[in-house]
Amino acid sequence: MTATVEQLITPEINRPARYLGNEQGTKHKPWDSAIVRWVLTYPEIYEVGASNLGHVILYNVLNAQPRQLCDRAYLPAPDLATKLRETNTPLFALENRRSVTDFDILGFSLSYELGATNILEMLDLAHIPLTWQERENGDYPLIFAGGQTATSNPEPYADFFDFIALGDGEELLPEVGLILEEGKKEGLSKQELLLDLAQVPGVYVPRFYDMNADGSVHPNRDDVPERIIRRVARPMPAYSIGLVPYVETVHDRLSVEIRRGCTRGCRFCQPGMLTRPAHDVEPEQVVETIEKGIRETGYNEFSLLSLSCSDYLSLPAVGMEVKNRLQDENISLSLPSQRVDRFDENIANIIGGTRKSGLTFAPEAGTQRMRDVVNKGLTNEELLRGVKTAFEQGWDKVKLYFMIGLPGETDADVIGIAETIRWLRQECRLKGRKRLDFNVTISNFTPKPHTPFQWHSVSTAEFIRKQELLREEFRRMKGVKVNDTDVRISAMEDFVGRGDRRLAPVVRRAWELGAGMDAWWESLEKAFNAWETAIADAGLDWKYRQVEKGEWDWETMAQGTENDRLDAPLPWDHIDTGIDKNWLQEDLQRALDAATVPDCSYAGCSHCGVCGIDFGHNIVVKPPEIPKFEGHFQPDQTRDQRIRVRFSKEGEMRLVSHLDLVRLFDRAIRRAKLPIAFTGGYHPGPRISIANALSLGMSSSGEIVDFDLTETLDLEEFRDRLSEQLPEGITINSVETVSLKNSATSLLEKAEYFVTVEAQTTVSETQWKAALQTILDREEILWEKTTKSGKKKTLNLRDRVFELSLVEQLDEHTAKLRYLGSCRNDGTLLNPEHFVYMLEQVTGLDLQLSHAHRQELILQS
Repeated sequence: MTATVEQLITPEINRPARYLGNEQGTKHKPWDSAIVRWVLTYPEIYEVGASNLGHVILYNVLNAQPRQLCDRAYLPAPDLATKLRETNTPLFALENRRSVTDFDILGFSLSYELGATNILEMLDLAHIPLTWQERENGDYPLIFAGGQTATSNPEPYADFFDFIALGDGEELLPEVGLILEEGKKEGLSKQELLLDLAQVPGVYVPRFYDMNADGSVHPNRDDVPERIIRRVARPMPAYSIGLVPYVETVHDRLSVEIRRGCTRGCRFCQPGMLTRPAHDVEPEQVVETIEKGIRETGYNEFSLLSLSCSDYLSLPAVGMEVKNRLQDENISLSLPSQRVDRFDENIANIIGGTRKSGLTFAPEAGTQRMRDVVNKGLTNEELLRGVKTAFEQGWDKVKLYFMIGLPGETDADVIGIAETIRWLRQECRLKGRKRLDFNVTISNFTPKPHTPFQWHSVSTAEFIRKQELLREEFRRMKGVKVNDTDVRISAMEDFVGRGDRRLAPVVRRAWELGAGMDAWWESLEKAFNAWETAIADAGLDWKYRQVEKGEWDWETMAQGTENDRLDAPLPWDHIDTGIDKNWLQEDLQRALDAATVPDCSYAGCSHCGVCGIDFGHNIVVKPPEIPKFEGHFQPDQTRDQRIRVRFSKEGEMRLVSHLDLVRLFDRAIRRAKLPIAFTGGYHPGPRISIANALSLGMSSSGEIVDFDLTETLDLEEFRDRLSEQLPEGITINSVETVSLKNSATSLLEKAEYFVTVEAQTTVSETQWKAALQTILDREEILWEKTTKSGKKKTLNLRDRVFELSLVEQLDEHTAKLRYLGSCRNDGTLLNPEHFVYMLEQVTGLDLQLSHAHRQELILQS
């Protein structure tokens, strides 16, 4: 029988707060106010999807459109997926809590070659047939995909989608929405609607195109474009401000885009080719967005995002201005991987301070020759200068990214990775400090469509051999932690990412065999075997063996005898990214010659073909003057007032865990601009102290939290400002000023609970009362506890009971009971599970705790 969302989202599933759909920043439009209803899905678990900046931006953009609403869905964790299947309940959207099949259009982000299996999992959970052919005669939403992988080569996934959105979606998706709105008014059929969508630049409708025997794709009708153009949009930082999840996410911070696109021209880098031209955001717009975003979200960390943050010339000025403006608020900045050649003291100042974020550089290759082959544009001197600057500015560990398996790579280039790190450690010395440590990630290069290396192929046998070469080199090196990538994953990424439409059955079969994204981490063998079996079932194992053995010869290519291969059609030739294919061939030749090409944002045009009417031109903003550095955050430890708040935690908020509640109060205090005091030390935090952790799923009307303030506030003002920032279900019952000497945590003594208990057999009111009296009459009821160290410890639970009573007989099996028990933070407490255990011991019955409510926490007088 189909279950309601409320029946599914219970304390029994892991982290239920991720499915509530009522986070700070969500948009709850009335269902009937919209003509077009979207669901944007991110085919990963909530913690990954909800913190993805593109997902947040498009969600906000679509909800800003009149007559349209946008909801969200994510890949359910295995426990919820099991519940959905067991109850035959379709996948639901979070905010409206409706089945995704109730919506008009369902969009998936496809940003990783192997991520399509998660999309199929979500379609299956939604009770939606997997292919457009199977959906043809049913009343289903339009299913589409966007994202980097969908844009670069949609062919392996073409059967699963009604259309593909190519490139940036900020302007494209609203245009799609208008087409849908008009189509609904005119009563168009799905075929007619898709034909209208196919006229929109950036919309690829696979059913209107067929694959030739050589893998190339061509229209099967005259009224659709032969090539589909990639859409380009300017960054929209204001739309970055949005969701503030209750649970901790992968990127648990405010993220703001500062530059879209990269023109460095690294020959291995697909995003660098697919996002041209480059567009800077005006510095003042970035600063205002960050300041506004921090105030509205309550985050204590923000990130500036770009494919190459260091190429945003205004980065030092913007970072310093934000640092100065928010100096008193313990706000830290994190940056993704940076250009080591542009890392200097100014950037060190804006990301340093009390809470230093991690520092990541990507030299990519271990020798100068290989860095020239891939057009990295980085010299050994620049590498050393950047790493040395980090060390001198206080970092004791740096993360470095390298690749192996690059075209033209020799064993000397591979060993050069270890030699480079050994040299950097040797050079980074300061008296009185230990040498700089490194976390090194060595990934396996996989060629990507629309790059100069798209004709290259990998060899898993060579990957294995080169990984062993490096392990031998690093074996005796201290202060270096090395991680590498399983070669089978790299092989699959290559095989699928550069495949054609013949791979759709492979993707489907791999999903049927259990190759979801979680399988790569939880059971690598299971995932790999699923893909390998799927390839064999499709009769394509001969093609996969080419990936294992390699089919590309650098020397032969350098001699110019592989021109037929370069001129052959590719499965993605019908996607117009703006990059001229001839230019990619020419750049491959430059790679063969180890010739570099300058960054066209700051040097001459490289004639790649992008700039023009369709895609625009590079926009580089002149950097403003860098403000004077006003110093790092100094925590204000002044404690002028302690306010004790008693609050209720009810309704859906009972599904928010204790740690998430701590984070919720921290952010609420920031949004309310209340003068909170900080602790000292290396990691200063706000002085917010919740008296006792409430178990997940338990409601309460008697919780206590202490706030230490740096100045005295009127109690009603404090209450009003804080209440405005708390979600429904967290209600302030009372506020009072108390002594700074004793916290509620130290004074906590007892707690009053109401518990609902259910028996398998009939139990009368008299029997319940007798059971409670028996407990009171006993001198001991023993319970065995296992300590953290694994030792057994016997406790007398009777010593922890003070009062017992029957509140109400609910039915012949169920009663509501009250107890007053110990509740001290030294571990002397009587929780509801203990109480039910005691009842079972005195009655001999099998009892079930249906619900527990903490009525009051009682402090020492």
